[in-house]
Amino acid sequence: MSTIIPFHGTRYDTTVVGDVTQVVAPPYDIIDVAGQKALHDRHPHNIIRLELGLDQPGDGPAHSRYTRAASTLRDWLKSGALKRDAQPTLYYHTIEYTAPYAPSGSPTKTLKGFLATVKLEALDSGHIYPHENTRSAAKTDRLNLLEACKANFSPIWSLYSDPQGEVMSLLEGAFKGKSATIDFHDDEGFRQQLWAVTDPAVLKHAADALRSKPLFIADGHHRYETALNYQKLRRQQGGLPNGQHSYDAVLMLLTALEDPGLTVLPTHRVTTTPLPPYDHMQSLLGATFDLQEFPFTAATQTATRTKFIEAMRSAGRTIPVFGLALKGDNRYVTLSLKAAHRPSAQASPRAKLDVSLLQQLIVALLCPTPQEQEAILYTKDDHEALDWVAKGAGSGALLLNATKVSEVQAVATAGERMPHKSTYFFPKPLTGLVINVMEE
Repeated sequence: MSTIIPFHGTRYDTTVVGDVTQVVAPPYDIIDVAGQKALHDRHPHNIIRLELGLDQPGDGPAHSRYTRAASTLRDWLKSGALKRDAQPTLYYHTIEYTAPYAPSGSPTKTLKGFLATVKLEALDSGHIYPHENTRSAAKTDRLNLLEACKANFSPIWSLYSDPQGEVMSLLEGAFKGKSATIDFHDDEGFRQQLWAVTDPAVLKHAADALRSKPLFIADGHHRYETALNYQKLRRQQGGLPNGQHSYDAVLMLLTALEDPGLTVLPTHRVTTTPLPPYDHMQSLLGATFDLQEFPFTAATQTATRTKFIEAMRSAGRTIPVFGLALKGDNRYVTLSLKAAHRPSAQASPRAKLDVSLLQQLIVALLCPTPQEQEAILYTKDDHEALDWVAKGAGSGALLLNATKVSEVQAVATAGERMPHKSTYFFPKPLTGLVINVMEE
């Protein structure tokens, strides 16, 4: 069902560019304007100059950040700053990290995966499943870059089921006792390691093991749909012989669904338009939810907040539970969905999601217009959401528990899509460790 293709990855030559930490970058879609400029200024070979270049006065179709990226890529390949590996390879990759917002002293986790190119499949093929909706503006931007550069700079992150860890064990056995070819701590303090696996027998065995497994896109829906659009465009242009072409595959990081190093963070909502006071909120939500209040004073706020979050997390393991805080109101509130309003066992996987219930039963009620919903802010951090409300930047915080990986799998397999801002898989793979430069 999935065709994994070992490929000739293109990587930085550190004898030319120096320290690899200075030339890699986070994924483009989590970089703000200040971060873009800082990475651009950090090093003349930073990958940001290809992945998310700066606009310049007078830019137009003939001269743009896309054409500059293409020219820069050619220059770096010619100068040797980037070099293409000679052998087909799968790149085993680990990220050792501390989960964000975890209590101080929490143990580190290690995400394991490997970089490969994967044959493109239609999203209704039953081979590769999306789980979130996409927006057209981001796809237009990525298509412009892909057309200009004919390269994948950032991997799409996908998941596959492998309860016994067969694939990762195969790859680990291939380099046992060998030092990583890349080993550094990134800006977040996470340890990034990479091994190149080139043994043809191991590569074939790994590809065969994954052939019967569907893939679930965790992160990079826009890039996957862009790759499909680019493939369609190249086929329409013609001029190439029949057969498999480099544009028929896309760069992915593949991780097992069962990997204990995989973290999914919730995405909390913070409203910015006016909300009713708490007594009115009780009447609005009381028929659907059991409300438990956590009142606080200035002296007890920190301890009460901890108790409130722990209560939401604990109760949320078995039933849908949300958190509420209102501007100017000295209490936190948990909202536990009453049994009569919980989805039935026959409900669709999407309808059972906490994020779907939050949208349907709370957000749509408190923010009924599209304008009010578009004004909502999002954050993965419990405390940031609550602080925005405490400081007046938001009118109300709506906290939820993280979507489970099994729920993502169920929604995708059912052919459904989650609401906007449903999942945040962590840690995000860096851009620039391995690039897929297409041959045609």
